[in-house]
Amino acid sequence: MCKMELIMLEFKRYKSVIGKNIIFKEVQVSDASFILSLRINEKKSRYISKVENDLVKQEDWIKNYLKNNDSIYFLIVQKCDNRPIGTVRLYDQLSNSFNWGSWIIIDGVSPMFSIESALMVYKLGLKLGFNAAHFEVDKNNYSVQKFHENFGAQKISEDDRQFFYTITQEAILKSFQRYSRFIPSSIKFE
Repeated sequence: MCKMELIMLEFKRYKSVIGKNIIFKEVQVSDASFILSLRINEKKSRYISKVENDLVKQEDWIKNYLKNNDSIYFLIVQKCDNRPIGTVRLYDQLSNSFNWGSWIIIDGVSPMFSIESALMVYKLGLKLGFNAAHFEVDKNNYSVQKFHENFGAQKISEDDRQFFYTITQEAILKSFQRYSRFIPSSIKFE
């Protein structure tokens, strides 16, 4: 019987990832208030894990995050004015696949930021050495299911509450071609 070797890839901490219209900036404790406002927003948080409306707990969570290398958490900011518009996180390595979530974007900004941020997540994942991604989507979150399926993600299982998806490197690379107008030819990693 063959023994499968688990390759542990590190979530290298980039302070920023610079795209065409947005920048991912690594989350800092000073971002806790903005993050908490997203996490407790009833509309924005209805399909993600719940948190208490407690700024100190949010700050403590970020402090703990900054001590570990098992994930990377970004504030999404507009490039033109450095205004925070959302969050996204890469975490939960399974072999050569990463999970991504905590993906929240405020209302009132261009829908292209969702596409650009997803492409940037996949560019970063590939740069870190991953060749696939996995994630879950609430069964009632139809728009996000459709969004991921348009990128080539496939449903692989489900439970009572969620669909579980995977997206291969081949599908990711096809999405780069399909949505090339949303990202620069080279994303900067700093």
